[in-house]
Amino acid sequence: MSANMVALAYLVASVFFILALKGLSSPESARRGNMFGIVGMIIAVATTMTLTENWMLIIGCIAIGGVIGTLIAKRVQMTAMPELVAFMHSLVGLAAVFIAIAAINNPVSFGLPAVLPAGSKLELFLGTFIGAMTWSGSVIAFLKLSGRMSGTPIVFSGQHMLNLLLAIVMIGFGLWFFFSETTNWTAFIAMTAIAFLLGFLIIIPIGGADMPVVISMLNSYSGWAAAGIGFSLGNPMLIIAGSLVGSSGAILSYIMCKAMNRPFLSVILGGFGSDGGAVVADDGAQKTYRSGSADDAAFLMGNADSVIIIPGYGLAVARAQHAVKELAEMLHEKGVNVRFAIHPVAGRMPGHMNVLLAEAEIPYEQVLEMDEINSDFSNTDVVLVLGANDVVNPAANVQGSPIYGMPILEAHKARTVMVVKRSMGVGYAGLDNDLFYMDKTMMIFGDAKKVVESMVKAL
Repeated sequence: MSANMVALAYLVASVFFILALKGLSSPESARRGNMFGIVGMIIAVATTMTLTENWMLIIGCIAIGGVIGTLIAKRVQMTAMPELVAFMHSLVGLAAVFIAIAAINNPVSFGLPAVLPAGSKLELFLGTFIGAMTWSGSVIAFLKLSGRMSGTPIVFSGQHMLNLLLAIVMIGFGLWFFFSETTNWTAFIAMTAIAFLLGFLIIIPIGGADMPVVISMLNSYSGWAAAGIGFSLGNPMLIIAGSLVGSSGAILSYIMCKAMNRPFLSVILGGFGSDGGAVVADDGAQKTYRSGSADDAAFLMGNADSVIIIPGYGLAVARAQHAVKELAEMLHEKGVNVRFAIHPVAGRMPGHMNVLLAEAEIPYEQVLEMDEINSDFSNTDVVLVLGANDVVNPAANVQGSPIYGMPILEAHKARTVMVVKRSMGVGYAGLDNDLFYMDKTMMIFGDAKKVVESMVKAL
């Protein structure tokens, strides 16, 4: 292909990527958005293959990766989607590092001068350290999300100073690599190794409550790493695609931080979120709560005019989305107005609950975001909370609370609240929930799927 044809093909692929992002902005157009992304990537890969003589090797690698990806996608449960996303981010970062190493080792094969110019060195430096930090940080996120590593923040004295010192040393090695007249492998390898270490150290102090921000943040990092390598290789497709991913991930991180009323810097510094603790009052006395059965809940919902269902990670773990759809349909047949309320950081990744409800084919018009539905709770007969905790915790309204100011779903304003949980354990933020001890609240203990199925039978 001529240079003009290559540029035109990359431009068309870029347009498809932009349309893909536009489609993914709404559940109703998400499938179309995914299809646009697939078409754009096919065009981009096919165009790139015309620029090399090793296209058979590329096809072979794509086939191997495609088979592995297909097998993983077919076997992964929806509850494991957050850690799968984190794992995929790690691969993007590692790919950026490998491409940089290959470009430095043999720049001529990448269309670069035998002696790398200063601009290319700078771009390779940026792409490499961002990619390395993305890989190691994503590995820690994967281990935490999959339960292979505790979600409790790992903090130690002098942690931030150590991170700052390592960052300064890493930049120092990067400058050494940049100003060296010849390829300085010592500086490059040292800089890369420190970047890998920094990725681990930055993510380990971040607790489970902040994992949605971490996912979107690592997504952004992977995009900027790809864009940096794109500049080095003079590939406009990599630059555009990486910039789209990087900027959209950054915007999403901002939205997540706003939803938790937490500055982005405080998330990066970590220390918020834990695995749980004892349920005791401030004075050490045991709190009391009211418990009930699935039959009691079914009776209350069946005689209500309006019901709002709040899904949380407990629903995802129990894979209860299809049972919840059946419950909603049965209530709807009885004339009950049923809607679903989604908090921006419910679950373990942005949009986690939306994806689960969409999988169960729950109508999109019944699924409302926090800002759309919060004003309706005070006029709602029954709220059913399924495995959610921090996103409905009234402690967010109490000055001095660790989550003070965090926007929540105002379930406590409804006439009756029913909470389905396995136990009275706390959420990721490590805080007890006063909602569970209100007179209007009834706790129903058990697996969310089994409890909801019992409700359906009772109805």
